[in-house]
Amino acid sequence: MTATTIEPPFAIAGQTVVLRPTTPAHVPVFLEVLRHPQIAPWWGGYDLERVRRELLGPHGYAIELAGEVVGLIIYREETDPDHRHAALDLALHPDAQGQGLGCDALRAMAHYLVTARGHHRVTIDPAAHNERAIRSCTRAGFRPVGVMRRYERSTDGAWHDCLLMDLVSDDLP
Repeated sequence: MTATTIEPPFAIAGQTVVLRPTTPAHVPVFLEVLRHPQIAPWWGGYDLERVRRELLGPHGYAIELAGEVVGLIIYREETDPDHRHAALDLALHPDAQGQGLGCDALRAMAHYLVTARGHHRVTIDPAAHNERAIRSCTRAGFRPVGVMRRYERSTDGAWHDCLLMDLVSDDLP
């Protein structure tokens, strides 16, 4: 029987940010970010157990600036060879917004997913009315594909549209 080697999680460096694999120590900071009044409308419903269940693990990364956690980025993978791609979600504390950090984190993760994980396409789906997120995704190289109507339920229970955006390997900056 051949032993399988599992690579330890590693950091992914952007131009300004560092993406570090999530650990239980990140949970309080993630809760603070996700419960912030400016973030909760986009990421509502995250309690302690949901953060532990969904944001910790091999696909979750803390976004760090100068050693301080300022947000999080996660990815999901479709591994069917005929539809292989990855999808991203990102949340950045409002104090860290407007500095290009989200764009940097998206570029770094997209580069990792294309070069190290073998994906040719990466998607993201910000709320259609989240103009700041859409601008950041566009700066990172993502292009609009189309509006997904009534795609996501908001914290008030209403469904809202999201903008599907993608970046293919040829688009990497």
